[in-house]
Amino acid sequence: MNRLRQALDPFLLLLIATVALASLLPARGEGARIAGIVADAGIVLLFFLHGAKLSREAIWSGAKAWKLHLATLATTFAAFPILGLIVGRFGFVPSDMRAGLLFLALLPSTVQSSIAFTAIARGNVAAAVVSASFSNLLGIFLTPLLVALLMQKGGSGSLVSLSSAEGIVLQLLLPFVVGHLMRPWIGGFIGRHKAMIGRVDRGSILLVVYSAFSAAVVEGLWSQVSSEELLILAGLCIGMLVLVLLFTLLLGRMLGLSREDAIVLQFCGSKKSLASGVPIAGVLFPASAVGPILLPIMLFHQIQLMACAWLARRYGAQPVAELAPAE
Repeated sequence: MNRLRQALDPFLLLLIATVALASLLPARGEGARIAGIVADAGIVLLFFLHGAKLSREAIWSGAKAWKLHLATLATTFAAFPILGLIVGRFGFVPSDMRAGLLFLALLPSTVQSSIAFTAIARGNVAAAVVSASFSNLLGIFLTPLLVALLMQKGGSGSLVSLSSAEGIVLQLLLPFVVGHLMRPWIGGFIGRHKAMIGRVDRGSILLVVYSAFSAAVVEGLWSQVSSEELLILAGLCIGMLVLVLLFTLLLGRMLGLSREDAIVLQFCGSKKSLASGVPIAGVLFPASAVGPILLPIMLFHQIQLMACAWLARRYGAQPVAELAPAE
């Protein structure tokens, strides 16, 4: 029971509760309009805080490991998308889920959990900070670009509107840049109130999820998705994670990375950010499409946390020699 409690992410439980609330009491009419406005404000606040939390000192301290960072970015924005396109060819998966799986594959890496698991596994924490942060920063540009280029080819149809570029600039990029420029003045406050800022982060995501799933439920989401399809989706998420974990392990050995850097590649390269995925989906896709699009990343989020937590503890308990790269 204790292991089960440790494996379950409390935030995932809040996400499940939010989806249940949206399913039972979806926002409709004027309530849906107000929920959309609040969710948009949450997206702006979320990316403002992401920019304010990004430390230039941490970036420069780990930026020397260029081979590691290039390998991580190639895994996140090249190998993973290729895998997503392959999965998108599976005809037995409903088109909305294929779109969601492909969107999952195009997202940047996580930051907090990638760094935490790297530390538990006794990897290069400074390099993990750089890889994860840089992945998130590039994701603001690359994820929408890849969505525009690949999702129509992945069998998901024309989901991205022409106004998405304006939304990306106003809701994602501009708040991020403003937050980072204000870091000299507000960085200390954010550092002293990490717990409160974390709650604001999570609250913003929950607002977006409620708004998105309300719109999807009104459009008949749960009448279109069966329990069998959800099980298939979970199995595909597990399969994608296992393949990428194996890929990053082999790539680290091929590149001759040190044990510490190979751990960074595996954790930063195999993770996908729910915190970035929710607001980006809210900007890029029509309201009725966001709910189905987010299902895969919500499942993948918990699966990756449980798998990587086990893997990090295993690495941390092993003698260093067992994890040395092959000569």
